[in-house]
Amino acid sequence: MTDGMSRRVCVIGGGSSGLTSIKSCLDEGLEPTCFESSDDIGGLWRFKENPEADRASIYHSVIINTSKEMMCFSDFPIPAHFPNYMHNSLIMDYFRMYAEHFQLTKHIRFQIRVLQVKPRPDFSRSGQWDVETENKKGEKEKHIFDAVMICIGHHCHPNLPLHDFPGIDKFKGQYFHSRDYKTAEEWRGKRVVVIGIGNSGGDIAVELSRVTKQVFLSTRRGAWILNRVGQQGVPMDFQLNRVLKMAQSVLPFGLVCRLGENKINQRFNHSLYSLQPKHRLFSQHPTVNDELPNRILSGTVQVKPNIRRLQGSSIEFDDGTVEDNIDLVVFATGYNFSFPFLPSNMLPVSGNKANLYKYMFPPGLERPTLVVIGLVQPLGAIMPISEMQARWATRVFKGLNKLPSMDCMLKDIKHKEETIAKRYVTSQRHTIQVDYIDYMDQIAYQVGARPSLLGLLLRDPGVWLCVLLGPCTPYQYRLRGPGQWDGARQAILTTWDRMAGALKTRPSDIPEPKQSSLPLTLTVGAAALALGYYWNIHNHPSLLITLDPTTWQDKIKPYLPVLW
Repeated sequence: MTDGMSRRVCVIGGGSSGLTSIKSCLDEGLEPTCFESSDDIGGLWRFKENPEADRASIYHSVIINTSKEMMCFSDFPIPAHFPNYMHNSLIMDYFRMYAEHFQLTKHIRFQIRVLQVKPRPDFSRSGQWDVETENKKGEKEKHIFDAVMICIGHHCHPNLPLHDFPGIDKFKGQYFHSRDYKTAEEWRGKRVVVIGIGNSGGDIAVELSRVTKQVFLSTRRGAWILNRVGQQGVPMDFQLNRVLKMAQSVLPFGLVCRLGENKINQRFNHSLYSLQPKHRLFSQHPTVNDELPNRILSGTVQVKPNIRRLQGSSIEFDDGTVEDNIDLVVFATGYNFSFPFLPSNMLPVSGNKANLYKYMFPPGLERPTLVVIGLVQPLGAIMPISEMQARWATRVFKGLNKLPSMDCMLKDIKHKEETIAKRYVTSQRHTIQVDYIDYMDQIAYQVGARPSLLGLLLRDPGVWLCVLLGPCTPYQYRLRGPGQWDGARQAILTTWDRMAGALKTRPSDIPEPKQSSLPLTLTVGAAALALGYYWNIHNHPSLLITLDPTTWQDKIKPYLPVLW
């Protein structure tokens, strides 16, 4: 990019990743133009009765499985009255609020499809791109951009492995991919098989089981089932904090899995319900479903092994059992991703794998002016991750942050692949798997926005306690550095108020019960504090003078109730 000139950035896609990419460009003084092939924002979360080719599509009842405090953009909290787990229509409402507040829509050109993105002849010097687009009338247009942000997600191309199901070509019933499922009513009184026990497969099986004669849920491996509703009714992802992440990093993987599995089995015995897999809890992307155990218990959903063959309207499973008169098979078998507008040799995809540094930057480019945003499968929410990626990418475009050498990037990519192969079962869904806190911290470190626990301990112990023991909310990444937001501190301190505000919809004079004991996280946190304090005073004796225990205790007392 040439200094002194307006730097134009092409953003491909107007979903959640595209919206936050536009905003990040504006925050850094760049000039974004977003091309969205449909007539509206929202991407995956915009429900349409009829799926569009090469576009994500959801069913009418979809509710997100990450809570609002964990999925919001870091400088725009979701309103307190919104439910903790939102229906897709409310997610769209939030996106519209976000777009209106930051005036993003005027930078989006709707019903424009990107046909081709290729480096200009002088790319090694300019880093610029030729972009060809087509509108709904078929009229084509050529543009020149200084950088490109690809924000098309990874739920566009359904994976339909029909070759793995002998007899499907002669099956007398109907079959389709889960992206084509919309509502259950038309299958009332029918017998249905759902293949796949990911989040979509579980949700669709539960919904169909309310109206069908019988649902059979076919799974090769089984799955560990998590709840949206966590301990004491708090959103499950509120329990995922930095202290627990620290414990995970130092304890043996097998022990961490066993502790989690024992906790999950206290709700219902996975082996008894024919769900328990051979793999460990943290070796597969989890399935979140509060209702599935109830449907299995009531018999409306039966868990079955993999399908061996289909014969007419009958289906034989690997255990030799046969179910007759099957009317519908739903393939909840995931998605493939690709970049059809790029030169084939620039970013090839094989087995749902693409060589990208930090899942963002192609390592072989002479100029780092192409980035992929949101191509991750997090154990957590995608929206804050896409936002953090966009914050880093725009600073790289401006030359404020530098990428490492190509050799270093390739080594990082290889290390990540080896880590995934060692931890996870082999699956297309695990090729882009990331842990939320680890990955957010990695990218935030590049930006200069990773929260400083030691600095917070010294300057603001109340916020430090919330950051350490509370949910790892996106606001933590606006406390310092580029993009610092003045409202971040207050947003962190009021996180639990917004969570509770959506639940307290009936006036009550009954006082809330007092806790009889400290939560486990507080106990672990006290131990972490003791160890951290011990390490610091031995490595930084000056802290003995700076950190007066009595003063620190007085500062922290008002914030203790926030934790439970």
